[in-house]
Amino acid sequence: MTVNFSCFFLLSVLVLSSRVNSEPVQDKQALLAFLSKTKHPNRIQWNSSTSACDWVGVECDANRSFVFSLRLPGVGLVGSIPSNTIGRLNQLRVLSLRANRLSGEIPEDFSNLTLLRNLYLQDNAFTGEFPISVTRLARLTRLDLSSNKFAGPIPFAVNNMSHLTGLFLQNNKFSGSLPSINADGLDEFNVSNNSLNGSIPGSLSKFPKSSFAGNPALCGGPLRPCNPFFPSPEPSPIPPETPGEKSKNLSVGAIIGIAVGSTIIALLLLLFLILCLFKRRRQPPKPVTAPTGSVPPAEAGTSGGTTERERNKLVFFEGGIYSFDLEDLLRASAEVLGKGTVGTSYKAVLEEGTMVVVKRLKDVAANERVFEIHMETLGKMKHENLVPLRAFYYSDDEKLLVLDFMEEGSLSALLHGSRVSGRTPPNWDSRRKIALTAARGLAHLHVTGKVVHGNIKSSNILLRPDHEACMSDFGLNPIFSNTASSSRFSGYRAPEVVETRNVTFKSDVYSFGVVLLELLTGKSPNQTSMGEEGIDLPRWVQSVVREEWTAEVFDVELMRYHNIEEEMVQLLQIAMACVSIVPDQRPIMQEVVHLIEDVYRGETDDGLRQSSDDPSKGSDGYTPPIELRTPARSVTP
Repeated sequence: MTVNFSCFFLLSVLVLSSRVNSEPVQDKQALLAFLSKTKHPNRIQWNSSTSACDWVGVECDANRSFVFSLRLPGVGLVGSIPSNTIGRLNQLRVLSLRANRLSGEIPEDFSNLTLLRNLYLQDNAFTGEFPISVTRLARLTRLDLSSNKFAGPIPFAVNNMSHLTGLFLQNNKFSGSLPSINADGLDEFNVSNNSLNGSIPGSLSKFPKSSFAGNPALCGGPLRPCNPFFPSPEPSPIPPETPGEKSKNLSVGAIIGIAVGSTIIALLLLLFLILCLFKRRRQPPKPVTAPTGSVPPAEAGTSGGTTERERNKLVFFEGGIYSFDLEDLLRASAEVLGKGTVGTSYKAVLEEGTMVVVKRLKDVAANERVFEIHMETLGKMKHENLVPLRAFYYSDDEKLLVLDFMEEGSLSALLHGSRVSGRTPPNWDSRRKIALTAARGLAHLHVTGKVVHGNIKSSNILLRPDHEACMSDFGLNPIFSNTASSSRFSGYRAPEVVETRNVTFKSDVYSFGVVLLELLTGKSPNQTSMGEEGIDLPRWVQSVVREEWTAEVFDVELMRYHNIEEEMVQLLQIAMACVSIVPDQRPIMQEVVHLIEDVYRGETDDGLRQSSDDPSKGSDGYTPPIELRTPARSVTP
């Protein structure tokens, strides 16, 4: 009994001593490395012979096994944060380095601080773009980067930090437009005193004006209304006069002279305005819209005619269904639909209730004549699975396209926006129909129009209420410079496009194959836009199939449906043929249409016709160049 008690006592002493002497060795080394590589005054005195948990500004967990919090506000730290120091504190929850003289960019290894809840870096001199490493800290609740020298755009990747309750970015040099930030849990938000422009997303309009003040080119929400198609920044404020300026010492005669001169100038301007109005009234009005038979052929032409291509005129295409002019468009209420790779799209609601989409193109390199000729070509593309181009506008400052508004939105929103928008994920029949009708639209572009789409991705596939697909944003690459267009659809680009920057019919087939994989897997190949490293979707699918886990490829939302395994594998075979690395091994789009039609096994009850004389409806005599070597595992709901 005495022996047992002695053993128990000895064991207890060992346990207690181990707790007392516990030391976060790796965290201590990281902190010492940080302090030794960063200039600082003598206010920080960390003794390497004592426990890091007892140092000023350092807080450990209850067991003293790791550093929980590092708070060093206003202690005179100077210079950049060395890499491989603070980034090694992978158990850190709170980091405060505010009110120092730190500069440079935030180290990339900050992305290792995955458990961080609060990050305070305000009142320093940090530079560079918004730190992408910080956007990977998904558990952050408070982020304060205010009063630094950060520049560039605020990335959409801030949405990765889905637990944020406070985001403070004021007093920096951020530029560009505000991304659509999910503000459901966001209680405090501030981007004042930057160089932001454009419209404030609706999700952020709940915050007060003070959150956006000091950005003269921002509009919408709590600020002034936007003119979405011809925005002009507010004039720079006139600085107040300082004491001692001459304006305060002007004589009475000088003041009278200024007043008389101003009156004369105002009268001259008024006379000039009256003459301009009188001259304009004397000119007969000219038609703007050119639907079939509404204006003489000499004026209308095939796409509006040269007489309509006057300044401030929309050019409508023959057979159009709309009747409005540019002034109607400017008076329309507008809502931002999305900021894509070729420009920003707006939903414009005209006074009579007509809804259209107006796309403001950016980075256009083509001159007016080349632009008009190319728009004429695209305006002739008519097919039930293409979004028709209705009109265009060209000026030195603005290039606009007018298209039909599709209420059902895009395939991207249907697949990946279900949780946010409340939509139910598409079932197998819908996905199959989308694949076939999108293929038919693309085949029509290739065969009948001889036009390369060049920008195929799920956000450019729009849907009708019956879930038939319509291809949008097609054929626009030639009006952009190679440099501007080379990165327009990362994740969907064929390997040869990455190298040559030239899009072809075969590269379109590759991009369409990626869309098919997106339909089957439910995964987006363009996750880089969300601040992630992104996935090479074709390579991922090949790796899964190679390991004989074919069924693991498919979207879990499809697991609830019975007896579709064979059809899913067939469509997967078609997709894998399309994304072949070698362009010549890819099928042409007519063959893709026929292969997808075969997946229907001759079904016609859903209104999807089988192949006809139209080359976009499919062709015979083609088999997939590859086969899955293993059948799909049984899929159960």
